[in-house]
Amino acid sequence: MGVVGKIVRISGPLVIADGMTGAQMYEMVEVGEDRLIGEINRIEGDRAYIQVYESTTGVKPGEPVYGTGYPLSVELGPGLLTQIYDGIQRPLELIKSKTGSIFVKRGVKVDPLPREKKWHFKPVDGLRKGDKLEPGALLGTVQETPLIEHRVLLPPNVKGKLVELASEGDYTIEDTIAVVEEEGEKKEVKLYHRWPARIPRPFRDKLEPTEPLLTGLRIIDTLFPMAKGGTGAIPGGFGTGKTVTLHGLAQWSAARVVIYIGCGERGNEMTEVLERFPKYKDPWTGRPLMERTILIANTSNMPVAAREASIYVGITMAEYYRDQGYDVLLVADSTSRWAEALREIAGRLEEMPAEEGYPSYLASRLAEFYERAGRVVAQGTPERIGSVTVAGAVSPPGGDFTEPVTSHTKRFIRVFWALDTALAYSRHYPAINWIISYSAYAETVKEWWHKNVSPEWYDLRTEAMNILLREDEVKEIVRLVGTEGLSEPDKLVLLTARLLKDGFLKQNAFDPIDAFSEPVKQFKLLQAMIYFHRNAMKLVQAGKLNVAQIQDGLADEFSELVRARFTVPNDQVEKIDELRERILNKLSQLGGE
Repeated sequence: MGVVGKIVRISGPLVIADGMTGAQMYEMVEVGEDRLIGEINRIEGDRAYIQVYESTTGVKPGEPVYGTGYPLSVELGPGLLTQIYDGIQRPLELIKSKTGSIFVKRGVKVDPLPREKKWHFKPVDGLRKGDKLEPGALLGTVQETPLIEHRVLLPPNVKGKLVELASEGDYTIEDTIAVVEEEGEKKEVKLYHRWPARIPRPFRDKLEPTEPLLTGLRIIDTLFPMAKGGTGAIPGGFGTGKTVTLHGLAQWSAARVVIYIGCGERGNEMTEVLERFPKYKDPWTGRPLMERTILIANTSNMPVAAREASIYVGITMAEYYRDQGYDVLLVADSTSRWAEALREIAGRLEEMPAEEGYPSYLASRLAEFYERAGRVVAQGTPERIGSVTVAGAVSPPGGDFTEPVTSHTKRFIRVFWALDTALAYSRHYPAINWIISYSAYAETVKEWWHKNVSPEWYDLRTEAMNILLREDEVKEIVRLVGTEGLSEPDKLVLLTARLLKDGFLKQNAFDPIDAFSEPVKQFKLLQAMIYFHRNAMKLVQAGKLNVAQIQDGLADEFSELVRARFTVPNDQVEKIDELRERILNKLSQLGGE
């Protein structure tokens, strides 16, 4: 590594250096005497414009800039899980033990993966010397945590004839576990490799997302489902519950690996994750959640420029576990803060601003990020299918969904969970507005629900949505003429919609029973409400009953149905069937049938 340039100008996180002949776009460089980490994002002749990922306070013109010769890269190998990284993949725990400070000091160099720790490597049975290996071929396994078996793969840019494979034993990540020969050149393969953060990892084939990513949240799983390999956004104003909803997704979703990026959000929100996740048990295995989680903390008091890198670092890790055949959930909180980092750098580069000061390429950067989600057939043998699901929070100022980040994000996602300030202030959580939210995966996951839960699922879901939409229209009429001027069928719509809202859509994230609702329980609750609505509608339209009589006659059963969400555990759903039959029988008696 040699001196390749000298600083001529500093503007916040942007450093301009001359004499950078031979430097490349997106090359990682070390800036100044403290060797701060930066990345070249514009070149004009031998002048380079460098985005520095650490505070540039005290850096002076004339200080050297060192080239590294490689792009901003992520170290991938065993030891990623349970770690807490900053935006450029430096482990915060290690920084603290090295510097003795709770603050991240400038120019600190630490290895992203532990170098001394030994991992028990088991080679794959059946691999022989002389075998032709393609990129992504499985070489062996390492038990990374009790929850995740780490599959050691041939890196995507390596292929050839197997010359040597390590026997079963304990190795550090620096030890050579295989040697591959291609065209007379031998390459050593270790337990880890580096991959450029901005370049998507290759795969063999992309599949249609047909399996739902179950979250245990009823309004998400039933009304606005997310598929494994899907893309979604949670926009919402201050206090609408974005962070709690994202925590719920990270805790309860059926993903095997969770990567949580705190991108420019408040430090106390990341602290909450750190405090809660080690205590929480994974609902699928009973082990601590941290054993399948990687945290990337780049909070609002950390360097702004590093927010941009944190998103790419996170998605590269997600693709790495996807290639091993795992379903990965990447949670980014929030992409608005990431966009602010883009705006900051674009302003320093004196680029022509687009709407609200954001750079004109905001949409294409968002597209690049969300396009890296997907369910894929990974490279190499044996065949593995993995997925990366991306859920990004968006923080529109004042809850205005027409602002650029929200409106551009809507173009690239297929699930939109819009959080509503009015719902949040009326204590309705999750505050997802069922009128403006949508999911394009309801059709693709229908088959899974029909096969695993009930063939009725899609019809009941559609009917529930229609009732909620009709209620929204009826409320406008009520404002004009009052409840008395409504027809009896419309009064019944209001009654059923209230049941749906209080007994199905509301969910308490802190209640031990209500926090996680299994698909069968979700279906049974919805079935009870829709069956009641269908039968009651027949009696009301025939003139045998009015809605006031139904409300008086079934008051106790209604309150029991609304409470069922936190009184009936997931393993006792037959109680909901009994309640449904009681309601329908009493309804028949009231109608004189």
